[in-house]
Amino acid sequence: MADFDILIKGGTVVDGLRVPRYRADIGIKDGRIAQVGGIRTSDADKVLDASGLIVAPGFVDLHTHYDAQIQWDPWCTLSGWHGVTSVAMGNCGFGFAPVRPEGRERAMLMMSRNEAIPLKSMQAGMLWDWVTFPEWMDTLARIPKGVNCLSYVPLSPLMIWVMGIEAAKSRPATDEERREIQRLLGEGMDVGACGWSIQRLGENSQQADYDGTAMPTDMMADEDVLAMGEVLRERDEGLIQITQQTGDFSADVDGNTDYRFVEELARVSGRPILYNIIVALDTNPEFHRNQMRWLADCNARGLPLFGQGLTHRQGVRLTLEDWNFFDTSPAWARATTGTHAEKMQKLADPELRAQMKAEEHLLLYEALGGPVAKWTVRSVGDYPEVEKYRGRMVEEIAKDEGKDALDVVLDIAVGSDLTAEFQAESDLTSNDPDKVGELLRDSPYTMPGVSDGGAHTKFLVGGAYTTDTIAWLVRETQQLTLEEAHYRLSSLPAHAGGFKDRGYLREGMAADIVVYDFDNLKCVPEHDSVIVHDVPAGEWRLVQRADGYRWTLVNGEITFEDGECTGATPGALLRHGRAAI
Repeated sequence: MADFDILIKGGTVVDGLRVPRYRADIGIKDGRIAQVGGIRTSDADKVLDASGLIVAPGFVDLHTHYDAQIQWDPWCTLSGWHGVTSVAMGNCGFGFAPVRPEGRERAMLMMSRNEAIPLKSMQAGMLWDWVTFPEWMDTLARIPKGVNCLSYVPLSPLMIWVMGIEAAKSRPATDEERREIQRLLGEGMDVGACGWSIQRLGENSQQADYDGTAMPTDMMADEDVLAMGEVLRERDEGLIQITQQTGDFSADVDGNTDYRFVEELARVSGRPILYNIIVALDTNPEFHRNQMRWLADCNARGLPLFGQGLTHRQGVRLTLEDWNFFDTSPAWARATTGTHAEKMQKLADPELRAQMKAEEHLLLYEALGGPVAKWTVRSVGDYPEVEKYRGRMVEEIAKDEGKDALDVVLDIAVGSDLTAEFQAESDLTSNDPDKVGELLRDSPYTMPGVSDGGAHTKFLVGGAYTTDTIAWLVRETQQLTLEEAHYRLSSLPAHAGGFKDRGYLREGMAADIVVYDFDNLKCVPEHDSVIVHDVPAGEWRLVQRADGYRWTLVNGEITFEDGECTGATPGALLRHGRAAI
């Protein structure tokens, strides 16, 4: 019997701990790194020739919404295609547990809007063999997985379970209700949740419920949120993921009450907080710098905050059949919710259009799609009457036809039965490598990774951020060293997420490993995405694959080889940051 199941031979190791790269063989046995260096080829059952390749820890993505998708896609693609070996689900306070059987359809409707997960896919692909959060964790442990997963306890389902959905959106919890929500949170932590998550975006949330109203956590009272922080303080475990309203993107953080509340939550909980989002903006070059200074100041005062950066260069593709990122405008939210027929009627309504124009100042252009005048008509379906607009920018059409830019967009959308696809000119983050590189390089508290994997599948391809970080910020622009990039992509998020035995390469650690060709690593297609119909109920999504990954290993088994899935499902549920493998 060989000493090792797999030998990765001749590669250049970048171990995730900022240690200078070095050449070494890595021997894997029973899912763990058994030995680094000094290994004979004859000692291994299988040898992977990594000569000329980088050997690094698998990537850790702490912000995903794969809660539904993992039930039909064990590898959580896009992430699995891009070297991610561990994902955290249940972000932003959203999830599917606890949910009573009679509330399942309502829970799916909610997620179909706020995270834009196709409703038909959820209806066809979700197992729904759980009710409580502990039962949900048992489902995650049982189902086949091509990645490791861990889960936050999302607060929205807890609030709905205890208070009912209308009360959860309209008032603080009573003392009795608050205690019960705390008890349920503790129950989730008992079975291995990594912490809890919340979105607080206010009444006009840009990630709203299916009817356009705010989510329960958007309206959650401060005292209720702080009470959940007290649960983690008493347990001395777990982290908090918070997507918090940051106010005006042109503003500084100084004196911002939203930031001050995050500080109070860190003080009350005594636990690490993963703050979303840190973002570099071309419209305000000081915005991310102010955020970085804030993180440094908090940590200097003993408040443990990490910032998760939105760094992936990705444009926004959208149709008004599915678009929800302008829900900060009540008129936009009203116009784009309801059935297909209702949307068609409302988007053609002159009075509602006037209200949408009047609320233009409420739209978060800086990070969520850009002004409609800058959109380009990408496609119009099979509708000859609007075919002439294909490939043209909206502001050009508006000028030629003497129309308002919003009317141009809505006329094309309605004229194509909402199939017209638009391309936003502005990306979700700056394309300036100096700014984005600074965001990751110049603060010890920041990491990339707001992929939103599994969500917004018809708009975004954030799961490719890992590949883009290495190809763009390391190889093409030298903003980061390769050692720094792998620290930010693996070790730092693993530490923040409470992982006990993965995130870097050392003997005894779980064998989550990527082996890739540094010179040829790239996203495919570059700076774009393609439509595929590969999800339940014949639904479609946007994808961006990768070239250059030779092997991806999860717990010592190869899940992808040269970009192709092997079918192996060695992933584990990480209870309390650890799995028995």
